[in-house]
Amino acid sequence: MKNQHLLKYLFIVIVSCSLVINEPSRMLAQANNEQLQQAESLIQQGQEQLNQGQASEALTSWQQATQIYRRLQDEQGIKGSLINQSIALQTLGLSPRACNILLEAMKLNSASGICNTSPTQQAEITKLLDVFDKQTASSVDLLVLQNLGNALRRLGKITDSETVLSKTLILSEKQPNFNTSSTLLSLANTKFYTYKFFKDKYLQVEEPTFRQQTGKLSQQKALEALETYQKIIDKNNISPSVKLQSLLQKISLLLDYRQWLTNNKSQNTSLKIEQQIQEAVNLLLNNSYLFEEVSTNESIYAQLNFAKSLNQIDKNLNSLARKFALVSLRKANSINNKRLISYSNGILGELQPEKAYTYLSEALSIAQSIQAWDIAYQWQQQLGKLYQKQGKYQEAIQYYKVAIQNLNKIRDNLSTTNLDLQFSFYEKVEPVYRDYIRLLLSGSHPQLDQVIQAYEQLQLAELENYLKCGKLEFISISSIANLKNKPTVINIIDLGDSIEVIVRSQNQSLHHHSVKAKTIRTNIDYFLNTLQDQGLANTQKSVIISHSQILYQQLIAPVKKYLPSSGTIIFTLDNSFQSIPMSLLHDGKDYLFKNYSIATTLGSRIRPPKALLKEQLKALIAGLSQPSPSFYAQNAPPGLKALPEVEKEVVDVKEQTRASVKLLNEQFTSNNFQQELKTAKFPIVHVTTHGQFSSDPEQTVLLAWDKPINIQELDGWLKVQNNQDPIELLVLSACQTAKGNKRSTLGIAGVAAQAGARTTLASLWLVDAESTAMLVEQFYKGLNNNLSKAEALRQAQLGLLSHPQYQHPYYWAGFVLVGSWL
Repeated sequence: MKNQHLLKYLFIVIVSCSLVINEPSRMLAQANNEQLQQAESLIQQGQEQLNQGQASEALTSWQQATQIYRRLQDEQGIKGSLINQSIALQTLGLSPRACNILLEAMKLNSASGICNTSPTQQAEITKLLDVFDKQTASSVDLLVLQNLGNALRRLGKITDSETVLSKTLILSEKQPNFNTSSTLLSLANTKFYTYKFFKDKYLQVEEPTFRQQTGKLSQQKALEALETYQKIIDKNNISPSVKLQSLLQKISLLLDYRQWLTNNKSQNTSLKIEQQIQEAVNLLLNNSYLFEEVSTNESIYAQLNFAKSLNQIDKNLNSLARKFALVSLRKANSINNKRLISYSNGILGELQPEKAYTYLSEALSIAQSIQAWDIAYQWQQQLGKLYQKQGKYQEAIQYYKVAIQNLNKIRDNLSTTNLDLQFSFYEKVEPVYRDYIRLLLSGSHPQLDQVIQAYEQLQLAELENYLKCGKLEFISISSIANLKNKPTVINIIDLGDSIEVIVRSQNQSLHHHSVKAKTIRTNIDYFLNTLQDQGLANTQKSVIISHSQILYQQLIAPVKKYLPSSGTIIFTLDNSFQSIPMSLLHDGKDYLFKNYSIATTLGSRIRPPKALLKEQLKALIAGLSQPSPSFYAQNAPPGLKALPEVEKEVVDVKEQTRASVKLLNEQFTSNNFQQELKTAKFPIVHVTTHGQFSSDPEQTVLLAWDKPINIQELDGWLKVQNNQDPIELLVLSACQTAKGNKRSTLGIAGVAAQAGARTTLASLWLVDAESTAMLVEQFYKGLNNNLSKAEALRQAQLGLLSHPQYQHPYYWAGFVLVGSWL
């Protein structure tokens, strides 16, 4: 749906581009009249095709036009047709290609990294824009930059998008005939999405200071966007398309912002917002002719957008909303645009509950016929809710099941081509999975296998959204055929009002236990706060054990009979449990790890497991024992201190491994580390340095000597080797999870996924350095004795537990094994 919404503010650029390229065309008309006419015909044909929703055909037409302009050496024509190509590519969801096409139009190196999804170095954007400080940008150059800003927004690079669009406005001052309205609209849309970006961050992280900061940034961007939309609306002599889209976007943002303030119990500007909504709606109703002065395609989307907003503003406006939606359906049928027909029917299904089934069924049928999975899943979700209200649970389950399948089909695009899903993951994507899981668990015979599958898919989708990557190639533990002894898997799923525990025993039988969340929620929060407190080492052991016993009695004791007496247990944990080490659970006599080696996985999915052979104990070891320049970086965790015991840990690891390379302090720069990975194969990568794991990718960092390395940079930092041979074991000691953040361990999973590591050993909190060195030494001794990674960790933890000085959980419980346990 959002791919098509892009047209609402980009189609005007196509029109502008056509006007620009006609002038040089006339200059060359005498010599090449026939070819020029053909090129201009192709430009017009592409516009008509795009209006019909035929983006692929439009792209072909504009590619053919570009070839003609190249033969004629018509530079303005080349640039203009390349802009059009980029718009078609963005409509198709191919934003990286669209971005590169625009760099081609600017005759810049498309391999500069600007057009991928990794963070762009500021120097790259500055270098790109510096070109125009040395020459006057033509009107077509400005259009190229404007579209580049749009493409960067589609790639999720909203800061870069705002930089480029702001620069375009500055450069346009030297082109008095250039209409800046569409550029302002692009800038306002970028600010709108920046507001959504910070709002989603707010929902991810619960730490109060971070929430306060992101809340302020979110509100700031909302107000900036509203101000920019109003600036456009107040302009004279702007195109109907720009004015229409500015009004619609302003109303949409005001409604979203109103809901945001309501959810956060903030009444600072609510009265003013209500007034602004009413004024904008009245202005649009008084200028309803705008809907007829834009293309049919754009008019339909605009009226459907307005219909949804009217219904959201006040249910008393429902009849007016229906009128706009019915007009849209009639227009969509008149141009036979299947996607628009489906969308119109779907909106009418939402607006008319008494006819919802009829409209939604028609919308779904058409969406499926054109494989428009990004809107099909929405109609399936709506139909599922409809059947659920009627008590027809099997029908509801079937619709939700297919909705999930369609979400999985578009999962590759959640990170790069659908900003609405990317920046609203916890509002729009996650609820579909959780509602489906609730349905599967309802009734007297819960469908446990399907629950586990949906839970796996949700956790993978969340990680992919976190990393802004495509599909991760993980496999389900239950699908591994060649395992001699499959481990017991315990899934703990938090559904808000209930905690669901599902055990897959070694014989693959499934068992289910449900706990009312209110009986355990307070204890979970207290326990997590205790574990993340800096004074954990001074907390009485009895306090920690009392919390862990409550969790054990509520979650594990009811399913204890399905567990083996010893062996390996794999936990797949929902967000609220991920920062609590399961080894710490206590049955009143012993900790859980006394009898079981323990690992955690992402929704019981892992990279194909493989034992680490003794001959593979070759490691790249990197660490910081002294304060470094990275300690003082803006994105470094606060309050860092030197870790002198790291030197001993590095030496011990080198002694326990073979042909290993160590990088200590000044040697441990990001460049040196990457160079070592390039020149040799290391099955083990051991990093002992300050670091932090967070559900916010920008706060997930590991400190090299020269700078902190964030999660996106790790993609290049550690995957250098992964392209050749996977990292079998990634050890991250001296790190910690972000305080007050239940989703913090998403950062550990993210680092592991970016590194391509089969197994990751990491610490949840900053553990005493001496005990860490001892645990790490014992862990590697276990690997040398051919123990599995999970068992090697268990033995190392038991060693600390038996040591008089380190019996407190602070010293041994913070280490978790993520991924393959073998």
